[in-house]
Amino acid sequence: MPIDFTTAVNAYRQAAKTVETGGAAKAMSPIAGGDENSFVGMVTDSLKSAVQTGRVAEKLSLTQISGEADLKDVVTAVANAEHTLETIVAVRDKVLNAYQEILRMPI
Repeated sequence: MPIDFTTAVNAYRQAAKTVETGGAAKAMSPIAGGDENSFVGMVTDSLKSAVQTGRVAEKLSLTQISGEADLKDVVTAVANAEHTLETIVAVRDKVLNAYQEILRMPI
C-alpha cells in the first residue's frame, strides 16, 4: 500500500496553524474532553515553548550583533534552540513512522 505523504504533511501544517492561532485545544476538544492536562494541551504547550526558545535565541543574536549582549548568553540560547529543534524533528519522525506503521496494518 503506497504511503500518502501529502496527507501527513497537510495534517502537520494544519496542526502548526492551529497552534499558532491558539486553537489546538478548541479544535481537538471533543477528543481531548477539553481537559487542560490532555495530550493536546501537552503538545500545544510544548510547541509554544519551542517557538519561544527560538525567538529568545534570535533576539539575543540580534542584540549581540549590536554589541549589547554577552556572547556566552547568545551561544547558550542558540544551543538551547538547536536542541529544541532537534527534539521536535525527532518527535515528528516518530509520529510519521507510527503513521506509516498504521497504514501497513491489515484491515
